[in-house]
Amino acid sequence: MDIGKNYEVKDLKQAEQGRKNISWAEAEMPALMKIKEMFEKKKILKGVKIGLCLHITKETAVLVRTFIAGGAEVALCSCNPLSTQDDVAAALALDCIKVYGYKNESKDDYYNYIRKVIEFKPNITIDDGCDLVSEIHQNHPELISTIIGGCEETTTGVIRLNAMAKDHALKYPIIAVNDNKTKHLLDNYYGTAQSTLDGIVRATNILLAGKNVVVAGYGSCGKGVAKSARGQGANVIVTEVAPFPALQAKMDGFRVMKMDDAASLGDIFVTVTGCKDVIIERHFNKMKNNAIVCNSGHFDVEVDYNYLSRFIKEEIRPLMEAFTLTNGKKIICLGKAKLVNLACAEGHPSAVMSTSFCGQALAVEYLIKKKGKLKNEVIVLPEEIDNEIAKLQLNALSVEIDHLTPEQEKYLNSWDMGT
Repeated sequence: MDIGKNYEVKDLKQAEQGRKNISWAEAEMPALMKIKEMFEKKKILKGVKIGLCLHITKETAVLVRTFIAGGAEVALCSCNPLSTQDDVAAALALDCIKVYGYKNESKDDYYNYIRKVIEFKPNITIDDGCDLVSEIHQNHPELISTIIGGCEETTTGVIRLNAMAKDHALKYPIIAVNDNKTKHLLDNYYGTAQSTLDGIVRATNILLAGKNVVVAGYGSCGKGVAKSARGQGANVIVTEVAPFPALQAKMDGFRVMKMDDAASLGDIFVTVTGCKDVIIERHFNKMKNNAIVCNSGHFDVEVDYNYLSRFIKEEIRPLMEAFTLTNGKKIICLGKAKLVNLACAEGHPSAVMSTSFCGQALAVEYLIKKKGKLKNEVIVLPEEIDNEIAKLQLNALSVEIDHLTPEQEKYLNSWDMGT
């Protein structure tokens, strides 16, 4: 470990490779780079301290640089013990950015690094999973009076925030960036799909074609994973607890059933629900020998890794563990049931993270402009901001679209023009 006054990372010698990867990400994130240029000109973040609890990846590094270009001070910690890209963390540390995290960090270090960001006394928090917000509310309420607001990146975090708001426990406004169309309908759908299958294949080198892939959860993430697995030639089964997504999965041509029934059929299991106890003891005991289990939901509560850990373990490949159950069958678990797309691969492609992080950047700008005017609740950005992000991305892709004529706008805004 390399430890300095403002950083704690794995190996500073990896910084040069980290810088190369960050530069490559910038090339794939032109929409965010446009916002960076705008921030740099206006310096709208001058004097603002931003605390981030995100995956320490090359894409996050581009977001961090965007905030710094706008005049902000930044501190960053990892939001998942297995998601840090050590070379990127090293590059940020040598660029004098406060950064705390390394791949496969201990639980103690995980929370210690969150506390490092809290000690920074941020005015704005950016979370991926709500752990930073939760820690502040539970153990550091004295900071809340100086916090303008926060942003949340992921579905799991929004679920937790809505629960806080329902209990009247949320003490400062949070923008649910995850609820932007340019986030959950792009990042969750396309990004999770590609990065999850990438993680599975990198970890195992298996052929997906012909396999029975069980996808637990048919939200935006599950839809993407199911569609992509089918595109690779897999036979896809969907499990759900909500009636409408289950109906969507059926209408999309997938087999839909209970996990109790799918357990004996699946070759590969992917959980993307945001809930706990999705795959537990009784499911493991029904599975085929060498069934592969992994999680692509934010927290490692979807697959009961603690149950598997009771049995004899063999690490076949890095982060590919075989557990021999009492019935003699082996269950293969990837990434210790943490995020398989970041534990076993590199996370979402930079191009899809561009629109997500445009949302984060413009959400921070929105919080500053609306300082003191927002209620302590979970907020969705106005549609015009979401549309602006889409325009930036379309421009980056050199795509032109039609525009409404004045007559068309009048027609759409009227009620008295019938057949």
